[in-house]
Amino acid sequence: MPDAEEPQKPKTVKAKKAAEYTAEDIQVLGGREAVRRRPGMYIGSTDQRGLHHMLYEIVYNSIDEAMAGSCDHITVILRKDGSATVIDNGRGIPVDIHPTTKVSALETVMTVLHAGAKFGGKSYTVSGGLHGVGASVVNALSEWVTVDVKRDGKIHHQEYKRGVPVAPVKVIGQAEGTGTTTSFLADKQIFTESNYDFETICERLREMAYLNKGVEISIIDEIHDKEKTFYFEGGIASFVRHLNRNREVRHTLPIYVSKSIDTTSIEVALQYNDSFTESAFSFANCVNTIDGGTHLTGFRSALTRVLNDYAKKSKLLKEDDSNLTGEDVREGLTAIVSVKLPEPQFEGQTKGKLGNIEMKSLVESAVNDGLSLYLEEHPDDAKKIIEKCVTSARAREAARKARDLIIRKSGLDSAALPGILADCSERDPQQCELFLVEGPSAGGSAKEGRNRRFQAILPLRGKILNVEKAPPDKMLANAEIRTMITAIGAGIDEDFDPERVRYHKIILMSDADVDGAHIRTLLLTFFFRHMRKLVDAGHLYIAQPPLYRIKSSDGVKWVYTEQEKDETLKASTARKNEIQRYKGLGEMSAEQLWETTMDPANRTLLNVSIDDAAKADETFQMLMGDEVPPRKSFIQAHAKYATLDV
Repeated sequence: MPDAEEPQKPKTVKAKKAAEYTAEDIQVLGGREAVRRRPGMYIGSTDQRGLHHMLYEIVYNSIDEAMAGSCDHITVILRKDGSATVIDNGRGIPVDIHPTTKVSALETVMTVLHAGAKFGGKSYTVSGGLHGVGASVVNALSEWVTVDVKRDGKIHHQEYKRGVPVAPVKVIGQAEGTGTTTSFLADKQIFTESNYDFETICERLREMAYLNKGVEISIIDEIHDKEKTFYFEGGIASFVRHLNRNREVRHTLPIYVSKSIDTTSIEVALQYNDSFTESAFSFANCVNTIDGGTHLTGFRSALTRVLNDYAKKSKLLKEDDSNLTGEDVREGLTAIVSVKLPEPQFEGQTKGKLGNIEMKSLVESAVNDGLSLYLEEHPDDAKKIIEKCVTSARAREAARKARDLIIRKSGLDSAALPGILADCSERDPQQCELFLVEGPSAGGSAKEGRNRRFQAILPLRGKILNVEKAPPDKMLANAEIRTMITAIGAGIDEDFDPERVRYHKIILMSDADVDGAHIRTLLLTFFFRHMRKLVDAGHLYIAQPPLYRIKSSDGVKWVYTEQEKDETLKASTARKNEIQRYKGLGEMSAEQLWETTMDPANRTLLNVSIDDAAKADETFQMLMGDEVPPRKSFIQAHAKYATLDV
């Protein structure tokens, strides 16, 4: 008899059927191996965006110290060798032996997923970390990491190679004060991009400084010899002023509301301007909740109620007048809602929505009290705000009638679609593409060259209306905009329903010249302001038509930039190169347009996404608003770039 603890193996093993799925098929990866095998699950991507995410994870650890009241200075250094360093004057990561892992707490934090002081609730009442994987993920995805901790009068040091400690923590000197210095070099085996973008990082650090007033955050770029420091005593009120700096405001200073309840703090800042769009951004523990959540819902609810109550009480609205709607009171509003709370519950695939139920009533109560008091104490500002809202309501009523007409016409009923739309025969939106084409000439070539099964063409007559400077009723009176809304079929603004979108690829196809860039920017402004959910769903694209056709004995090559043209000519072995520059899409034949710009097998499409909504809002306002000087400065600084980065 075989030993009971060691079952005898069968003498014959049958081949496993292809369809079988057993425990043997389950591969168990350790923490470090899992991160290196599937980095996208932890940092989103392995391009520059993921590289920046690595840096932010370390910065967030320092921000957590700031939110705990233990840190008031953070420095980020971009080194010449491609590494990055984050220095703070917080309490320093503990270095004593951890009771569970039996190694130092520092090594535990740096090597064990889901290990950190944020879970116990004692060291950090609030923190930006959600899963406690930041430092350990950065460690696993770096060629090397070094950590120096100033604590108890000593400097404690540990080094890691691709997530593995080189040696135990050791003391390397004496220290004054406390803090943590973390340096890392992202692993080139993992990342396709190794260069940090100074301006992009500055935007994130500036945001962090606004959300943590009194904390100084510096960045030093040793590669390009640049340096910036951010420090805002005004906090989110300064943030609102920054966002409105190129707009004409209705009241000089932002309205600021602050309230603390036990371990939860609420901050709200708002200011009205003369634009026709809402720019409201929400944060929970310094994490940008791009999809809003209970805190933003509470703010909006209180805002509508307080303004209606004040308008009726002060006779700015008559008793028989209809109440102002949420849309009415949010037109021309710039607002920041920032809450800091223990145990935040984030929802959604991107963790961009706060789900804590209690935050709705807490924010609602804080805004109700704070805003009501402000309006009573500042009647002149209150009157200007109410007048803005009443004007918005009148324009919105006219726009609502036009919108209802458009929505009724929208849908899959081909009889109701615009006459200039050359629709496709496919009815599955996931398979369908809509090209918004500049001009009738290019539209004709696109219609002739397209694949009629899944590609629809909508020619646009000239430049569409600049919606940044147009009220809702004027915008919906514009024929080109009405045509686009009807063709896409999903409504507009708060009535927009992503489930009703008729095409899952909306492709902007304009000429590769200044006029084409202007038309593209006008369209991007429209989609950002009035069909934001379509952009967030990943349905908006920009076509990349070629600039040149180079024909020689080597064959025909299509090139898309001046630099690519120069490189192609330099590499050519032909004695003669025939160069044709395309000033517009209409100069291409239908076959050429299909081959270069529309054929899924050959074309290049840029997917439009919004990494930083506040920055995008600022950029569109700068480019399309009324203020000329900031637009001129922006164009001069970015003239060398071919596309708008939003």
